[in-house]
Amino acid sequence: MPTMKTSVFSQKIYLFLLSAYRWYLKTPERSLEEAYNAALQIKAIEDEHFNGNKIDFNSAIYSHSVMDYFESELKKQLKIVRMRLTEFRASRWFSNESHQKAAQKTGIEYPSPALILEKLQFIDEITNKYTNLNYAIIAPVEVNQPQMVKAEPIIAQPLQPKLSNTNQENIPKKRGKTNTTGILPRSILSTISRLQVELDPNSEQDVVQNFRQTQKRTIISIRFLLLLIIIPLLTHQISKVLLVGPLVENFRSSETVQIFLNTEMEEEALVELQRFEERMKFENLISDAPPLSSEDLENQMKEKADEIAKQFRVESANAIKNVFSDIFSVGAFIWLLLASKPSIAVVKDFFDHVVYGLSDSAKAFIIILFTDIFVGFHSPHGWEVILEGVSRHWGLPANRDFIFLFIATFPVILDTIFKYWIFRYLNRISPSAVATYHNMNE
Repeated sequence: MPTMKTSVFSQKIYLFLLSAYRWYLKTPERSLEEAYNAALQIKAIEDEHFNGNKIDFNSAIYSHSVMDYFESELKKQLKIVRMRLTEFRASRWFSNESHQKAAQKTGIEYPSPALILEKLQFIDEITNKYTNLNYAIIAPVEVNQPQMVKAEPIIAQPLQPKLSNTNQENIPKKRGKTNTTGILPRSILSTISRLQVELDPNSEQDVVQNFRQTQKRTIISIRFLLLLIIIPLLTHQISKVLLVGPLVENFRSSETVQIFLNTEMEEEALVELQRFEERMKFENLISDAPPLSSEDLENQMKEKADEIAKQFRVESANAIKNVFSDIFSVGAFIWLLLASKPSIAVVKDFFDHVVYGLSDSAKAFIIILFTDIFVGFHSPHGWEVILEGVSRHWGLPANRDFIFLFIATFPVILDTIFKYWIFRYLNRISPSAVATYHNMNE
């Protein structure tokens, strides 16, 4: 029976690996087809609602709600095209003659080069219409912002209207908040800018448009931050339950498998068993029950030892599962970062407005809070708990030498980075915040 069970499991593993290999070989064709279908969706919107022309967001034919729908749909399809073409190029780069022969053996037929070129030409024809709008669609807050309005560093005003289009024709390349320096004080420039926008006849429309752009930026940022947390956690749990767990349980189903992954687990089990024995003897001494015989004591000790062995066998298997599940989780996190570069730019701008829009005392409070937690006097205890927890999560013994070496170096590096950031950037942007920080820190 064990041999038959092993052969059935081996056959299932072979079929799974074969299907996974076929899926890998069909990656270029699948990616190109998904990009082509996304381009067809954009073309369908153009033909049905814009008479075959480019989607015009300034069109007065439809209401704002309808244009928001078209904008979100175009953004989604362009993102699919970009991601699928990246996947197509990467898979074609790894593909070679041996892979094509292997695909033919497994019954996979690649499309003709003429068909591939035709689809790529159609995709380029559709997406080239929106190359100048890609950044405006993904991060609308940064488009058409006047330089003088973006120059104020201390109090962010996301609802401040823009200057009229006639004043924006020759605006130089946008500079970050850390590079905004000038001859006049920034407070005077911000006052002049506010007077200009208040006298602008189009200021009311600009306020509404700027508010909608700020709202989109906030929604995109919060959604992306939630995805950065939820997707790795879901990937960890799903891979642990559906893929890694069954494989580990199958290979560790034997009763002769090693129970303890390291000596710390074994010592913990021995301490627990000794405490159980001492507790039984103590309870027997303080009660009126007859004294335990050596045979009864041995039987209860054996039952407790079997229970402890089962507990640590499960804990050891769970640690092995965590190692492979964390690999899948990190892979999903990296893939999300690589596939969401426009969203990362929006998140950077979101934090730029939030952080630099705080008051001086709030900035100093946050800096002191983070520095005291990660590089302060009591931070070594926190790092020690974190490293021991990570070691236990992966079933590794807690190496005290490594932990002490890490605590002696990593917080120092973080402290240096914090001080450099304060000296290099914050001191230029908000000197009053740096002064408040030094006063609070003293």
